Amino acid sequence: MHATLTARLAALGHFLPTLTLGLAGGGLAYWLDVPLPWLLGAMFATTLASLAGARLRSPGRGRKGVLVVIGVMLGAAFTPEMSGDLPLWAASLSAMLLTTALMMAFSVWFSRRVAGHSLDTALYAGVPGGVSAVTGMALDSGADLRVVGMTHAVRILVLLVAIPPVLDGIGHVSLQPSGMDLAQWLWLPAPGDAAWLAGAGVLGAWLGRRLRLPNALLFGPALVSAGLHLTGLTHAAIPPTLIALAQVIIGVSVGVRFTGTSLARVGHTLVMAGLQALGLLAIAILAAWAIHAATGVSLPAALLAYMPGGAPELSLVALSLGIDPAFVTSHHLLRITVLILLMPVLLGACRRLRA
Repeated sequence: MHATLTARLAALGHFLPTLTLGLAGGGLAYWLDVPLPWLLGAMFATTLASLAGARLRSPGRGRKGVLVVIGVMLGAAFTPEMSGDLPLWAASLSAMLLTTALMMAFSVWFSRRVAGHSLDTALYAGVPGGVSAVTGMALDSGADLRVVGMTHAVRILVLLVAIPPVLDGIGHVSLQPSGMDLAQWLWLPAPGDAAWLAGAGVLGAWLGRRLRLPNALLFGPALVSAGLHLTGLTHAAIPPTLIALAQVIIGVSVGVRFTGTSLARVGHTLVMAGLQALGLLAIAILAAWAIHAATGVSLPAALLAYMPGGAPELSLVALSLGIDPAFVTSHHLLRITVLILLMPVLLGACRRLRA
């Protein structure tokens, strides 16, 4: 027990410089009125430092804790008044699955024909989401894990950078920080509400692992928290300081993926991944516009729901900007579940066709 505690404290000490850099980047972005300041500021600061050669540390267990917090926050967006939107959600979820199939086809084609990667690498790098699960599955394949990881990291980076100008361009949401005063930043929920939220996190994490949910630490707490809020047992909210810290750690998690990356050595991979991400972004925008025109579903919500991957990142963006987090989260949960279930089947079919 003592050795484990010592090891965790040592890991926290090693991560503190990275966290400090992320907080500084987020604080600077907030001061400059950058959209999504804590997320993008931390991400830019750590990405630039990583590419410059700094040996930054991953949040490790800290990211797992943040996923639980984000899941609880997302569950709070589910309310009893949402029942009237179910037919609209069903139409959008169906369209999202068709869009995902189109994205997958484009990604594999691009990775094979343009970037020149192997079939296994193209398949695992092309999955529009579920980076942690996909990388784990790729360990038992012939895929180039560095290309797979880099492609997913670049795609998430490109999407997060593109979100503010795209949403600002469609004119449906204000992207500027709210400029809260100190009292608002220091607000905390009542002890009873805090107990409900903590309980949802602990039970949800256990349930997510028990049910083997994709991204269990995110979606398990989200399901439990959603149940509590849908039934009216609690209306508890998460304090803004915790939301800002969650954004910083998620931003840092993206930035540190580039640690040890040499631009000269992996330049081709980075360029190909960036171009592929832009192609997927274009597909997501067109699909979101089409479902909005056909059904009247919110265009910003559809855009975040259809974007290819990064469920924690995109769900947190939806939560931070108040863009129907329940809608966005439900789409990403369904997408990741279907992709993980179908990946072995898809890989086998592609290998048979190649043979």
